[in-house]
Parts: sequence; structure tokens; C-alpha cells
Amino acid sequence: MGHEHDHDHTHGVSGDADRRWLTVALTLIAGFMAVEVVVGLLANSLALLSDAAHMLTDAAAIVLALGAIRLAARPARGKYTYGYKRAEILSAQANGITLLVLAGWLTYEAIRRLFEPPEVTGGLVLATALVGIVVNIAAAWAISKANRTSLNVEGAFQHVLNDLYGFIATAAAGLIVLVTGFARADSIATLIVVALMVKAGLGLVRESGRIFLEAAPAGVDPDALGRGLVELDGIDEVHDLHVWQITSGEIALSAHVLVRAGADCHGLRQRIERLLDHDYDITHTTLQVDHSHVVDAAAVGDARHLLPMLNDHCDDAHGPVHRERPAPAAGIGAP
Repeated sequence: MGHEHDHDHTHGVSGDADRRWLTVALTLIAGFMAVEVVVGLLANSLALLSDAAHMLTDAAAIVLALGAIRLAARPARGKYTYGYKRAEILSAQANGITLLVLAGWLTYEAIRRLFEPPEVTGGLVLATALVGIVVNIAAAWAISKANRTSLNVEGAFQHVLNDLYGFIATAAAGLIVLVTGFARADSIATLIVVALMVKAGLGLVRESGRIFLEAAPAGVDPDALGRGLVELDGIDEVHDLHVWQITSGEIALSAHVLVRAGADCHGLRQRIERLLDHDYDITHTTLQVDHSHVVDAAAVGDARHLLPMLNDHCDDAHGPVHRERPAPAAGIGAP
């Protein structure tokens, strides 16, 4: 017998509010980016130009995030039974990849300039970077007001946050060039930013990859969960246990549960649902509950081998099988 349990919970992004805050951040970034390109060319500063390039990816990341929010809001229909919720995860992965690609290009340029440092106008670099710090603080604040539990929004936030770090490093480089004339400070600042970009990019790619590969969410151990379920009185076995994320913050679970012959399968299903909701915050569950068939003790000759089984089912069960440990029969294992 199959059972379906669901709650009308809202997960992921919050629609209009998130779009509004992301649009504010996009306006700030796009406006300042145009100014920075002009100043970067006049000052001959790779750090400023790299910041401008990073701001371009910031703007692209926010546009992706806005598009993903709009797609994710579409209702499920037709062949897309989950709707377009994973558009958010595609956006997050694209943001992570662009961070890594941009980091590679900036590394090459920075190393090249370390060997052949050009003349850098430190005053222009310092002034522009200080304004950039203010702009990025405002943009980061705007995005932080959106729902950062969404990996999509977090991807855009990481872009802007790394750009903020970049402007701080660029301001320091501009000050050094202005005071000491050490032009290589511009390239060194770029390499510092690259390290931060790689860290953020790898994190986004790793987390989005886990969702695409249907890995269990962080903090959920499927084996421990399965062992906990069979500890409920009346449950003999749990197998085909799957726990995955549909999108950020939206966890789903499915399992085949065998309950003791004569037990209240409906009541046990409800107990499982309450446990999953209370202990794991999992409310999207699909549970198939059946009565188990137990081999008679006389047939196996050893009561310790009494295991719940269902004839002609699950020729190839996925994952481990969790079974209740049978109590030893009288005289077996007694001291």
C-alpha cells in the first residue's frame, strides 16, 4: 500500500521580496561598473579592471538569480513534476563556474604583470576603490536582505562579497603605489582576490553538485535515520530509503517500510512522518508501508535468524537494508 504525505510549506526564495532586493543590488553594481572600466583604463590598473570584470560577473550572477526566481515560481505541470525549482541550482552552479573561470584569467594576467609591471596611477586606483567599497557594501547589504538559504541567492551574494574584498585589496594596493611607487602591489592585490574567488567558486560548485547528484542534505545521515526508524515499535524493516534535496531548503524522502504482521500500518506511517518532521524537518515524504512476512522459527532452526521479508519484492533494493534486531529466544545466548 502506498501513502503520500505533504505539507503546504514554502521553501527557497520568497519571490517578490527577493526580486526587489536583488534589483537594488544590480542597479548599484551596473552603474559603478561602467565608471570603473573608464578609470581602470586611465589608471592602467589591472586591479581596477579585474574588479570591473568581477562586477560584470556580479551583474550576470544577479540577472541569473532573478531569472531563476521567476522560473522557480512557475507551478509544476506536464513533464516537469517539480516545476522549475532547480533553475535556482543551475544558476548557483553557473555562478560558481564563472568565479573559477574569472579567477584563472586574473591569475594569468597578475603573474604576467608581476614580471613586467606597468605604470599604475595610484591616486586614481585608491579613490575608485574606496568608492567601490561603499557601493559593494550597499549591494551586499541589499542581497543579504533576500533569502540566503537559497543557494541561488547565496551565489549572487558570494559574487558581491568577493568583489568587496577585491576593492579592499585594490584600495590597499593603490595606497602602496601612491606612497612607495611599488607597482607590483597592484598584481599582488589581484592574486589575493583570486584566492578568495576560488574558495567561493569551489563552494558553490560543490554544493550545487551535491544537489544534482541527489546526495543527502548536510546534517542528515541516511543510515542513522534508517536505524532510528526501525527502532519504532512495530517496524521490522526499512529499505529503498532515499533522502535528497529538490532545491535549497526543500528536502524530500521516500522509503519502503515493512511493519509487523497485525500492526497498525497507518498509525506507524503517521508516527514516522511526525518523527521526520520533528527531528529532521522533512515534510515531503513518500512512504510505501507493507506488512512483513516472517519466516517461521521451525523453518530456519534458529530464532536469531528471524528476519522480516516480503516475498517477490525488491529484487534489487537500493542502498542498505535496515532491520529490527530480533530479541534472542529463551536459552539462546544466555550465560
